[in-house]
Amino acid sequence: MTRRRRSYEAGHRPKFLVVIDDTPECDRAVYYASRRAGRTGAGMVMLRVIETKDRAPQWLGVADIMQAEQQEEADAVLARYAARANGVAGITPERVIREGDPATEITRLIDEDEDIAVLVLAAGDDKEGPGPLVTSLTKTAGSFPIPMGLVPGHLSDDELDAMT
Repeated sequence: MTRRRRSYEAGHRPKFLVVIDDTPECDRAVYYASRRAGRTGAGMVMLRVIETKDRAPQWLGVADIMQAEQQEEADAVLARYAARANGVAGITPERVIREGDPATEITRLIDEDEDIAVLVLAAGDDKEGPGPLVTSLTKTAGSFPIPMGLVPGHLSDDELDAMT
């Protein structure tokens, strides 16, 4: 059970959580959340999850080197999207890197940060579906601890500006 949200209590403010991945539509979620956060005075948290399921046990410190490289790459990706959010709405998002299963780490972060009020995801528009993360999380939408916003991946900046 996740903790009670405190986003609107004294000393707190709501935050939009955006999961940063390698999909083309990720920029749409960042753009939307940045604009909403900027207009409403909310904060923004960007989460990058490094999946460890493909990391086989290595010898002679190779696993440590691989982990360090993945951390550096994750930090670089978050820095690029943080710059995008700052350029779009003049906000500086919090940046979080986690290792593990994305759905588990998203839920864990929401539980740890009682100011996260909305999870923003972008849905892909190809015939294979909206993407694995959206598909996974919407299966549990009825019991998810906070509202989810799904941004269609085909919307342009101008279309998103009209909505935010």
